[in-house]
Amino acid sequence: MRNRQDIKSGFTLIELIVTMAIVAILVSISVFATVGTRESGRDAKRKADLETIRSAVEFYMADCGGYPNPGSPGDFATVFGSVFTGDDGNCINNTNVYLSQVPSDPDSGRGYIYAGLNCISGGMCSRYEICTSLEGESGSVSCGGVSDCGPGANSCNYKVTSF
Repeated sequence: MRNRQDIKSGFTLIELIVTMAIVAILVSISVFATVGTRESGRDAKRKADLETIRSAVEFYMADCGGYPNPGSPGDFATVFGSVFTGDDGNCINNTNVYLSQVPSDPDSGRGYIYAGLNCISGGMCSRYEICTSLEGESGSVSCGGVSDCGPGANSCNYKVTSF
């Protein structure tokens, strides 16, 4: 008969393996859950960026009586530069700064496409569209006839337009 003092307490090998397996399963589930969360976060930033650009373009319209005319649809930052101002030749004596830092897509391969619509030759436009490609969405939209939102995107699938 054994004495109680001779029995050593501790975990068996099976108990340790089962515990490690449960921890591994929980870690793998959380890793896969964060991938969707990251995509959702980047998409939320894209939508907020488009609303920021829309707001700046609407202020431009209020000051100048029309929307900017880039000539042809293109990436907003490429067309207007890193600072969006009223000094574009269409709006006389307008030195207002509408965006001191033009937002950029969180994924470097994608862009925010701006297209002026119903434009008069060399002048202002009466409408516009701004498009991007969301990771969590499917489908396709056209932005002034362009549906390509950059090499990192399948196609543009989200659009905001003039009011």
